[in-house]
Amino acid sequence: MQAGSRVTRQHHGPNLGGSFRVRLVMRITRRSLAVVLIGAGGVLLAGQTVARLLAQDQAPNRREFTIVAKDFQFSPIRVEVRQDDLVKLTVRSEDIAHSFTIDEYRVSKRVPANGSTTFEFQADRPGTFPFYCALTGEPGHRMMHGELVVRAK
Repeated sequence: MQAGSRVTRQHHGPNLGGSFRVRLVMRITRRSLAVVLIGAGGVLLAGQTVARLLAQDQAPNRREFTIVAKDFQFSPIRVEVRQDDLVKLTVRSEDIAHSFTIDEYRVSKRVPANGSTTFEFQADRPGTFPFYCALTGEPGHRMMHGELVVRAK
């Protein structure tokens, strides 16, 4: 080009200068990013809600047992459940007063002579847990033992 010559541009619509295009692309990119992040957050929250609802639908199994205490023995001496089962135990004495204790589940119940005691607890820990009679009035009480077996999920 020679000095003093002019460069003319043909005008074909609005002037979309470079800085405007960069701002437009950045605005679209920011909006898109915001929509994607909000959408992803919604999916995560919805996923947690769905998982919580499914967990509520899968209520724990309710298992019921009767344990008889007689002649300084429990019968049965072994109770087996699955982790998270809701366990309902009825301990029935067919002679003198006894008790029923599972230390790990903080269960300690007195059973009246020729009576029964019913209680529930959630078997939330897998393992083998001893149960026993904690009364000391008669030497035979110390021989009353059994076990609760909680199988892992």
